[in-house]
This record gives sequence, structure tokens and C-alpha cells, in this order.
Amino acid sequence: MPVQASYLFVILVWSTTPLGIVWSSETIPPTFSVLMRMSIALVLAGLVIAVANIRVPWHRRACKLYMYSALGILGGMLLSYLAAQTVPSGVISLIFGIAPILSGLLAQKLLGEARFTPVKVFALVLALCGLYLICATQIQQLDLAPIGLCYVFLAVCCFSLSGVLIKRVKVAIHPMATTFGALLFVTPMFALAWWLVDGTMALEQWQMKSVWSTVYLGVIGSLLGFLAYFHVLQKLPASTVALTTLITPGFAIALGAWLNNEAITGSLLLGAAIIILSLALFQFGEQLKWFVPEHNQVKSDR
Repeated sequence: MPVQASYLFVILVWSTTPLGIVWSSETIPPTFSVLMRMSIALVLAGLVIAVANIRVPWHRRACKLYMYSALGILGGMLLSYLAAQTVPSGVISLIFGIAPILSGLLAQKLLGEARFTPVKVFALVLALCGLYLICATQIQQLDLAPIGLCYVFLAVCCFSLSGVLIKRVKVAIHPMATTFGALLFVTPMFALAWWLVDGTMALEQWQMKSVWSTVYLGVIGSLLGFLAYFHVLQKLPASTVALTTLITPGFAIALGAWLNNEAITGSLLLGAAIIILSLALFQFGEQLKWFVPEHNQVKSDR
């Protein structure tokens, strides 16, 4: 597949996943819905591994990679599905948009990366302001329970922490092998979570919209989307890949309003604009001339 097609596919998947989560858990218990999603992805990944004869290593370092990936999937997905009971899909996408900034903070502590520059500190403060505005809007104007927003924020924290921990594991493994290994580790965890939290299927309540949304998330969101993302990472510059975090929230909000009648308020749009601006500054702010001190410009001119 051409890398341009993979890039567009990643944007499509990330834009539609929040709405898919909301729909899939409308009539299916959320813990069972996410278990079904992971089970579908695991079976399909196993078939691909078998047909393509892809080697899946099981040494200690590989298992550590699978476990770190599984913990991110478990925390990120389970909390997102619980949040989707009350939080609109567009808001879920927006809050997930701050993941690069949280990852940067965690990387300083766990990977020893350089401290944030003044530009990135400003972007962090701006993102927190936008996040506060969005949460305040949802709680006050739309009368949403704060616990749902807390679930989303914790899901982003789990996702970001997992990504940083994965970087600590220095091992070269085929993306499909990583996907299969992570799914093999995490699917039993979801089964345990379903049994402890709910333990029911409520088959009589299922509607086809929820069923097809779960299938879509299992096949497209959890399997093909992951592979396309790794393809993009291998072929395109990191700055180009980072643009997806600026593009997907807008699409997710529009899809939620169009297909799910989600309310869009002025405060929500303002908060969304602030978060997207903060992400743009975080990723590309230091490349702007007005952030470069004069003496550095003079040296570069010489």
C-alpha cells in the first residue's frame, strides 16, 4: 500500500474510533464490547501470522514489549469504553489529542530526555487551559458527570505511559508480531475485567449498530489501523506523523455532531481550538522564526 494511502487510513481510523466506541457500547455492555473487539483482532492477527509465516519471538525482552503494549491497551481501551457511556466521541478525541504532550513529560522522567523548552512549557500550559475549558463546558452546560471525563484523562495517561515504556525496550520485532503478542497478553485481561465488573452479555439488548461498530473496531481499528500506523512511522518524518493529532479531533467532532447528534457549543469549539493550537506549538513552535533568539539568527546568518 502506498504510504500516502496508509497516512489517510490512519487519520480515518483515529477519527472514527471514538464514535465507534460510543456506538459499540450503546447496547452491548462496555466491558464485553471491548472484549469482543480484542478477541476479533486476536483471531485475525493469529491467522495473518500463520498464513504469512511471521516469526513471533517469546524471549524475555519480547515479552516485556508485549506486556507494556498490553497494559497501554488495557488501561486506554477499558477506561475509554467506560467513559463513552457519558462523554461525547468528539470530546474523547480532543482529550486524547494531548497524548504527545503527556508522553513528552513522562519521557523526561523515564527516558532521560531533555527538559521542555520555554515554547513547549507554554504549549503545555495552553493545552491545560483548553482541557479545563472543555471539561468545564461539558460539566456545566451539558450536565455530564465528571467521572466520565476523569476516565478519559486516565485513559490518555495509560496510553502515553505505555508508549514511553515501549521505547525503553530495545528490540526489533515485526509490527504484526508485536500486535499479536500484545493482543495475546491483553485479551485474557479484558476477559477478567468483564467477569469482575459486569459478567453479563445482555444479548436481548443488542442492536446491529453496536454489533457492526464492534466488528469495525476489531478489524479496522485494532488490526489494520495499527499496521498502517507502523507503516507510516517507517516511511514518513516524525513531524508529518505528528500532524495526525492536529487533524483527527476536528474530524471526530464533526462526525459526532453529524452522525450522533452530539452538541457543539461555542465553549467546546474554543477549547478545541486552544488544544489544537497548543499541539501545533508543541510540535512545530520552535521552527518558527519568532521563537529563535536574535543572537542565534545572527550566528546562523554568518
